[in-house]
Amino acid sequence: MKQLLQNLESGAVEALDVPVPSVRPGDVLIRSHSSVISAGTERMLNSFATANYLNKARQQPERVKEVLDKARTDGVANTIASVQSKLAVPIPLGYSNAGTVLAVGSDVSDLAVGDRVVSNGPHAEVVAVPRNLVARLPDDVDFDTGAFTVIAAIALQGVRLINPTIGERIAVFGLGLVGLLAVQILRANGCQVVAFDFVQERVDLARKYGATAHNLGDGVDPVLAAAEFTDGQGIDGVLVAASTSSDDPIRQAAQMSRQRGRIVLTGVVGLNLKREDFYEKELQFSVSCSYGPGRYDSSYEIEGHDYPIGFVRWTEQRNFEAVLGLMSDGLIDVSSLTTSRNKFEDFEDAYAALHGGAHIGIVLNYDTGETAEATLSKTVVEVSKPQRSQVGRPCVAVIGAGSFALGVLLPTLAENPVRLKYVVSSGGTSGSVAANKFGIEQSTTDSNVVFDDPEVDVVVISTRHNSHARFVQRGLRAGKAVFVEKPLAITREELASVAIAYEEATAPWLMVGFNRRFAPVTSEMREALAGRQGPASAVFIANAGALPDTHWTKDPAIGGGRIIGEACHYIDYLRYLIDSPIVSVSARSASGPQGLEEDNTSIQLGFADGSIGTIHYFSSGSKALAKERCEVFFDGKVLQMDNFKAVKRFGVSGGKPKLSQLTSRQDKGHREQFEAVVTALCDGQQSPIPFADLLNASEASLAALESTERRESGEMTFVRPEYGSVE
Repeated sequence: MKQLLQNLESGAVEALDVPVPSVRPGDVLIRSHSSVISAGTERMLNSFATANYLNKARQQPERVKEVLDKARTDGVANTIASVQSKLAVPIPLGYSNAGTVLAVGSDVSDLAVGDRVVSNGPHAEVVAVPRNLVARLPDDVDFDTGAFTVIAAIALQGVRLINPTIGERIAVFGLGLVGLLAVQILRANGCQVVAFDFVQERVDLARKYGATAHNLGDGVDPVLAAAEFTDGQGIDGVLVAASTSSDDPIRQAAQMSRQRGRIVLTGVVGLNLKREDFYEKELQFSVSCSYGPGRYDSSYEIEGHDYPIGFVRWTEQRNFEAVLGLMSDGLIDVSSLTTSRNKFEDFEDAYAALHGGAHIGIVLNYDTGETAEATLSKTVVEVSKPQRSQVGRPCVAVIGAGSFALGVLLPTLAENPVRLKYVVSSGGTSGSVAANKFGIEQSTTDSNVVFDDPEVDVVVISTRHNSHARFVQRGLRAGKAVFVEKPLAITREELASVAIAYEEATAPWLMVGFNRRFAPVTSEMREALAGRQGPASAVFIANAGALPDTHWTKDPAIGGGRIIGEACHYIDYLRYLIDSPIVSVSARSASGPQGLEEDNTSIQLGFADGSIGTIHYFSSGSKALAKERCEVFFDGKVLQMDNFKAVKRFGVSGGKPKLSQLTSRQDKGHREQFEAVVTALCDGQQSPIPFADLLNASEASLAALESTERRESGEMTFVRPEYGSVE
């Protein structure tokens, strides 16, 4: 099937061949009949994509500081590579869709195959959408009309925040799709509306809907026009739906408002606000969040937990339903907003028209003649043919195509002599992007294909953490070599299951992506530590940076939390440097108003040879400081590692580091890690990291988390005691 993507480097809109998305619990799989191009949003995105790097930076000044901070800590070359990597990933287009249900996930009981629905699915022939972002289409509302629902919900949520009452006088700035839909909703609510835009055709439509509308291109002063409209009493509420870098709409909205008036922003405008404009009138100003309550809340959108109607009357889904009710009653007219209808395959013509000011509602229509069975069978897409040069090389399948896989894992893996046969992604889009970028033969949404294919030698797992242990076990039992990004497991039960699968496998081969072991500076430190006479004392400081509480890695059920999900890197790192098993762990987390702060934790490790290690994993620091530092004290000597760029030696033979070392590019060992993996596979060797080490680091991570929860220290407990000693 095809899906439309915006290329952020070239600016082109592309139709990518992607497999049909998998249906996860709580999802609804929908065959698209119609979707609407959101003229304002997609025009703005296209303008950003076609801009040069300088203009891209000007459009996102808040990102410039982040880039400069990263350049200072990680080096200019790494930063440029990171920025280019992000821009190389195209963005799916569209979010207002109507179609019929093809399949439903296991948790969906109130929709059935064949139901007519609307959703926030993208411009694609088939979309998979969480149930709370889907609403049933009334029988008397056709697909082309219903496809405007989600865009209309943005207008409705803005109106709800204004909280207008019958007879109030409301101003609307910007008469694109959202603005014109808002005019109709306000009129249906019994409000008097004055509206402003620079395009005459849009002004005429607003007048058709019953508004007093003015063309600002004619030199109209909106503040004076609003004063005349209200007989000098002032506007009750203003909806700003414009898209401009100018501060004028907000400034003018404040000036035309009455005492204690309300201003709501749904568009994108300059926000250089003047306090006196708002202070003297006690104005209320708010920014509307898309379709309504629930937006960007993963517990609502992804996990399907609805807000009780008695406490949150209008969620985003209930806003969809309200819009559909207005359409059914004839109170919202989208036929007059529809300025163009195009077949999906003629999308280039549709986007060429996007930059014409007269075009407002551009509808894409999809061919729906294919049978449901034929559509559902398209779970694998062939992207490229295998190369002759790949014969005899390890055949690799990659499960997961998120940002880390696209930005780090796949570029590094592609540099090695391997055959990349599959990439698996649940949605299909990111997998097909990866397949096209890195020459992977097939993109699929069905992981069973990977484990059932006898040609596949190696399965590389780069999915969310809660699926790692399950995929590792499947790979081991299928006789595959398995490389899994950290962590190996997020619970003791999962870790025990992995250990059992490893023991039962005929020829187990398992590697975890503890890449920092393979960094050039790590090799230098190991060499210096190899001849030590007494125990070592090591300190690792991770300036981890803050993540929002809603980030999936902080969800214990999905990411396992940051100790298990990321601090495990540093636990393994010290395990490798000291070269002795971890036998005891204790940890303490900072305690804030909301309880323990797992991402501000100190972990103390005890090793079998008497050495000790401390990991300070903190998220409360400044990004201007390098992320990772390590110091090791031993035999009257000190090694000091700076952010995987250089090692300083104190009392250690080798002399002072060269200036080139101090200014060298950061290297965390990703390339060296995969070189070691591929060499081991080609030579028939075991994994570069012994299983005992993998299990030891994983157990220590779990023990650290448990110690923070108990707020006390304790001895390590081993899933498999025999792995607690050096092999």
